[in-house]
Amino acid sequence: MKIEKINLDGKKTSIEVLDKIFSGNINKKLVENALYKTNANYKGRHAKTKQQNEIKGSTSKIYAQKGTGNARHASRKAPIFVGGGVAHGPKGQLAYKKRKLTKNEKKLSIASLITEKNKLNNVIIFNDFTNEIKKTKEMSKIIKKFEINNSLIILDKSSKEKVFKALRNIPSIKVTDVNHFSAFDVVKFKKIVFTESSVKELEKRYL
Repeated sequence: MKIEKINLDGKKTSIEVLDKIFSGNINKKLVENALYKTNANYKGRHAKTKQQNEIKGSTSKIYAQKGTGNARHASRKAPIFVGGGVAHGPKGQLAYKKRKLTKNEKKLSIASLITEKNKLNNVIIFNDFTNEIKKTKEMSKIIKKFEINNSLIILDKSSKEKVFKALRNIPSIKVTDVNHFSAFDVVKFKKIVFTESSVKELEKRYL
């Protein structure tokens, strides 16, 4: 299919893009699963309590099993005692396994989201940046002109080198490349901005 491409002067042309990315099937169930796993991996799990085997001290039985009239107990490390281990408490970051997405899940979920954005006219493709833009003020004017102030900007390597410094301090903008964004990023921002070369790089991953 063909999609609109625009240069910084506002001149519009068209570019041929891969149907399966920009006008494919929207699999909402897969997208929900991908977002759930991605969001779960972003959570920091820092709370940590000591388990019974991590408490320092004697492991000897505190008194005889029978004949004392008291309940049966082992060492003072048991969760029932003050200063003992905590039963079923949080175990810290290392105890939690990261939820994994297959390569196919990642690709299809992102393609579904890009298709949805495209249907809402929230996908913009620019020509590659050929000139270096050093000033944030200059880049802010471009963002305001094309109304992309809440955008995920996915650049090719050459364009990123030319404009990244001018973009990095602008709020509500994320600048990345085709290898470093997730379905969560696509959902978070209203619009997605590509360059012509970054679209081609993305298509190579789906061929």
